[in-house]
Amino acid sequence: MILLTPDLKSRLLTNGLQCDADHVPVVKFFNPVGQGTWLATELDANGDVLFGLADLGFPELGSFSLRELQGVRLPFGLGIERDIHFRTALPISVWAELAGETGSIAAAERVAHLEETPFSGA
Repeated sequence: MILLTPDLKSRLLTNGLQCDADHVPVVKFFNPVGQGTWLATELDANGDVLFGLADLGFPELGSFSLRELQGVRLPFGLGIERDIHFRTALPISVWAELAGETGSIAAAERVAHLEETPFSGA
């Protein structure tokens, strides 16, 4: 799977030019057979260093390498995947807070989904 489409790469590079902003995650990567989830908000000019929220057992903000994600070889010939359905309007600071409170990006997604879905009850 291509981890970054040209559109995603362009959006990440644009965000990378505004490094002090609280960006909304552009893309989510995940390990399809185990632990590992990454939400990326920025890409540096060299096209390798992403910034965002990484969860390899403990969620934390920081930088990670696109080349390293692309180079991961998992069982059954799999690699790191891009979640093509991931959409959010919440900035990375909210994701970091939710993931810290819930213990993981996956748990934070359940809470974030509730926060982003307007209540339409009777």
